[in-house]
Amino acid sequence: MPIAAAQPEPLTLQCSEVWGGNDEVSRGVVMPGLDAWIFSKPVGDDPSGGDIHYLSSCATGRITRMLVADVSGHGAAVASLAVRLRDLMRRFMNYVDQSRLMEGINREFAGLTDSGRFATAMAATFWAPTREIELSNAGHPPPFLYTARTRTWAPLQPTNAAKVKPTSGDDLPLGILDASTYGRYKATLKPGDVVVIYTDGFIEARNPAGEFLGEQGLLDVLDGQDLGDPSTLPQRVYERVRTFTDSALDDDATILVLRPNDLAVPRGSLWLGIKVAAEGMVDMVRSVLPGGRKYPFPELRRDNILGAFFNRFNVQR
Repeated sequence: MPIAAAQPEPLTLQCSEVWGGNDEVSRGVVMPGLDAWIFSKPVGDDPSGGDIHYLSSCATGRITRMLVADVSGHGAAVASLAVRLRDLMRRFMNYVDQSRLMEGINREFAGLTDSGRFATAMAATFWAPTREIELSNAGHPPPFLYTARTRTWAPLQPTNAAKVKPTSGDDLPLGILDASTYGRYKATLKPGDVVVIYTDGFIEARNPAGEFLGEQGLLDVLDGQDLGDPSTLPQRVYERVRTFTDSALDDDATILVLRPNDLAVPRGSLWLGIKVAAEGMVDMVRSVLPGGRKYPFPELRRDNILGAFFNRFNVQR
């Protein structure tokens, strides 16, 4: 039966919050400067699968981070990894630079998983003051970008990122090498632009003749969709791919759709800086109490620290 189009009320992600997991879900999420819609369907009747998704918001609401990972396997081992990845998302939620997160996830993943287990992942950081999105790829399929100005879809990769020279890295799947590094590339999102991050369950879907849909096939599916209501885009894409298979997908399938919104982005001010500093002091005290969670220290960079107090530092990264 087709997936129901009805959507629950969008979740408003609060500052210093992490949301996600590896369960079946269809939900919208609202953040300063960015809307997101996540759809995840484990294969078969399992309510949880090997695809993991997380979104986090920093203490000031300026940094939104997204992670989509495709872990080999299912069951309790993946559920345990999902919990650990949530902890890592929280630890680095106040970092503008996501390279530490990627390297940390890779090390933790290599140490936590069984021999031969690995994952692909895509991490994305949205810096609300400039509407820049930064991406890092660990062996994952490339995301797609819809450019509203030209009304075209294209893979979003280092070679065509918007006028920003990418940094280099090994970009291997997680858990292959403990010391892997991950490059970063950026694009600036304009009103109406859409980014789609997905797992390979979509592009490895096969029709009755055994032919894979592939990246170009998924691009063609997206190109035929109405973007007037992105909230239903993930389900529509899933149903279109399932029609291609003439039955059901034989792997977990997760798709994350991102689009800039018109919500006010937090501006640096003395009030914001003092408020966040005071809340941070309280959280640090709580972290040393029995049962307290480790405090997510902020990255010591000018835009991250001074930008909370003075808005002029939020312009350049």
